[in-house]
Amino acid sequence: MARYTGPKTKIARKFGEPIYGSDKYYEKRNFPPGQHGAAKKRKKVSEYGMQLNEKQKAKYTYGILERQFRKTYALASTKQGVTGEILLQLIESRLDNVVYRLGIAPTRDAARQLVSHRHITVNGRVLNIPSAMLKPGDIVAVRERSKSLEVITNSVEGRSCGFSWLEWDSASLTGKFMSYPNREDIPETINEQLIVELYSK
Repeated sequence: MARYTGPKTKIARKFGEPIYGSDKYYEKRNFPPGQHGAAKKRKKVSEYGMQLNEKQKAKYTYGILERQFRKTYALASTKQGVTGEILLQLIESRLDNVVYRLGIAPTRDAARQLVSHRHITVNGRVLNIPSAMLKPGDIVAVRERSKSLEVITNSVEGRSCGFSWLEWDSASLTGKFMSYPNREDIPETINEQLIVELYSK
């Protein structure tokens, strides 16, 4: 399965925000990478450059490669409503993202690995496809024999599910995808309208 395995702090510095979460190295060097990164004068970014930058930020944030991202956008564009918001809602409904949001895994990469290694069930059946999109009412749970995994127990202890579109039962390590989130409830600082403008060219 293709995925980005390069230096994450470098990507966070490129976008000017810690898109992968808390990062002590980013805090030390929170300017763009490269020998001119700390310079005050930066080349003016074109409209296309801003749109492309926003799409790249969304892809890196959620860990999605171009082909899947484009397919998700194509699906969003066929639905009624604001295309940009629907795009983010569909991405948020991905199984790996929901596992991360529920607090079962500390990062999206870890969530993707838990799903791929068959530690997660959906509606009582093992589902090992991280990109699978959930529907409202779907039940996501940790497989019975996987509940003692250190990565899961540590993550569940250190985090709480604070999202209105998700329901979490810490006793049974079971969560429910209640509904698609509203845009204002999604914490990521992504300007989805720029992405729509890019794909509309």
